[in-house]
Amino acid sequence: MRIATWNVNSLKARLEKVAWWIERASPDVLLLQETKCNDADAPRDAFEKLGYTIAHHGDGGRNGVAIASRTPIADVETNFGEPMTAEATDEHPLSEPRIIAGTVGGVRVVSLYAPNGRTVGSEFYLAKLAWFDRLARWLGARRADEPLVLGGDFNVAPTDLDVWDPKAAHGGTHVSPPERAAFARVVAWGLVDAYRKHHPEGDRYTWWDYRAGDFHRNVGMRIDHLLVSAPIAARSVAAEIDREARKGKPIPSDHAPLVVDVDEPGRAFDAGWASADERISARRAKTKPKR
Repeated sequence: MRIATWNVNSLKARLEKVAWWIERASPDVLLLQETKCNDADAPRDAFEKLGYTIAHHGDGGRNGVAIASRTPIADVETNFGEPMTAEATDEHPLSEPRIIAGTVGGVRVVSLYAPNGRTVGSEFYLAKLAWFDRLARWLGARRADEPLVLGGDFNVAPTDLDVWDPKAAHGGTHVSPPERAAFARVVAWGLVDAYRKHHPEGDRYTWWDYRAGDFHRNVGMRIDHLLVSAPIAARSVAAEIDREARKGKPIPSDHAPLVVDVDEPGRAFDAGWASADERISARRAKTKPKR
């Protein structure tokens, strides 16, 4: 089984790109974030033509999450199993459509989109920490031996290895100690970072700003993750970030898809990191100060 996660930055705007990538990588389950559409407008017919069922949780705002699966999705749960409140703003992220769970092939899969936090110390930042606290408590009510996959945009780079330049990044959101502690608390429940299990190297990111040529300079962060319970970690055979999906036409998202293969490898694709490493190394050599 191949399980993937991807913040698509508008499902309507990226639907052609999503279809291209499904043909390229052939995921069995695709967890989507920042769909930016409401439930009634979710492109169910388009996914059905691609061979997928979709469960969607969104209100048409900047958020929205979904699960697309080749097999039926059972026991769908949204918003931590609680009703949505009336006020939906990122000051009150528990009222936003940020999490959806379902069971596919005996595996509980969760698509989540954590709040951004905007600036350290702001009300939005405090709301982000409160959202992570709610996620940790939701996990605490589950069994750690359950086959479980939490995938999505966590908006946290867990360690300095997950940012292009720790010195430049420190002081901002996504890397602050409280955010990293909140992420670590989720992992400590009994989860494994599927990508790190298979890739200990640095310079591997899932998000790059659209501005200033950041993608081409590999100025990015690894903020999208697939966290898996021990039973899934033991069965995982590979993981990859598809850098190639972040470029070219149709217009890409600012995030790249991330996959984990369970039990056996999925369809092979060239993620583009080898060629990127060569270009990045050559560029760094040219800009390295002379002594």
